[in-house]
Amino acid sequence: MSVSTESIASAAEPNRDVAGAPSPGRVSEPSADGGAGPISSSAAEPSRWQQRIAGEWVGRPSLFDAEGVWHGFEDIRRSSVFEDGRTVYYMDGGLTGGGKLAGRYALGASFAFGVVDSDGDRIYIGPDFYGSGQPYGGFVDAHYYGPGWQVSLNTWNQTVGDTQVYSSVLSQGPSVVGVFDGVYTRDPDLVDDRLAAETRCGAVPFTLPSKDPSRFAGDLEVWSVDQTALGKTRMTLDVTPHSLLTAEHHVTMSGAVDSETRAVVRRDGTRWFHEGPDVWGNGTAFGRAHFVRMHRTDGVRLVGREFMIDAEPGMGAGSTLAVVYQLFEHNRLATILHGLLERE
Repeated sequence: MSVSTESIASAAEPNRDVAGAPSPGRVSEPSADGGAGPISSSAAEPSRWQQRIAGEWVGRPSLFDAEGVWHGFEDIRRSSVFEDGRTVYYMDGGLTGGGKLAGRYALGASFAFGVVDSDGDRIYIGPDFYGSGQPYGGFVDAHYYGPGWQVSLNTWNQTVGDTQVYSSVLSQGPSVVGVFDGVYTRDPDLVDDRLAAETRCGAVPFTLPSKDPSRFAGDLEVWSVDQTALGKTRMTLDVTPHSLLTAEHHVTMSGAVDSETRAVVRRDGTRWFHEGPDVWGNGTAFGRAHFVRMHRTDGVRLVGREFMIDAEPGMGAGSTLAVVYQLFEHNRLATILHGLLERE
């Protein structure tokens, strides 16, 4: 699969101005009928993030239960409109299938919610979602609550040109109760192909090459926790299989972030385990998206998502890996990295 990288260069701009202040915005008073309460903003134009995601995004993300079992699709058309100083998000679609989860995620109306438009903290003010999100270049990390689904959501959206790599982890308290993930496009000429690909590939489980050695490499954007662009780092992932289910992963980063680690990684169905010597932890794959929690022996913790964009049904692993990693130094979020790795 070919993914446009035109937005990678533009994403190098810091999300904030030189003073470090987010774009101004003011939440309007709630309407008497409990409406979305959209924004009146003193800004003459939308934020850089809002401009980046302009247009209608179309996708068919898959729904998984807490163990990574596929249950169906959610057909979605999503847009965010900035007009007359107001920003409102709209989501329309419907669930196909769903199994035991259908009752919770099938609704009789489309979503709409107001947003405080800012390149700093974006505040979601209801009525259908309440919470906040932070953009880091082409990636946004959002935590919010959906009263209709009765779940807390952690959404990661990675925008690369006209492509978005999307996931929402749905939680009841600390427990995961479901995951939506998939790939969106806003190019009208690509919608039919994208929907066909999501239908065909949504349930494909995340894997890496399991017989021959392989290398994935690419440049990642590096952002500080205060949303300042720090440059790029070159990441390489060398996979040396030991068996069909275990391999050594040798990861090197050089540039704005420098590191080198080795770990034996074992797969058990949708579950993954990092078993030292330099990295310990685990992960779960929900279709093509692998969510990891890794602990390095130097006290650095990585929370990440590794999404094999072009994985297809059959005995293959794909070649384009969209990655996002949050680096915690001694339990404090310090750095965010994201980008594409290509198989060499």
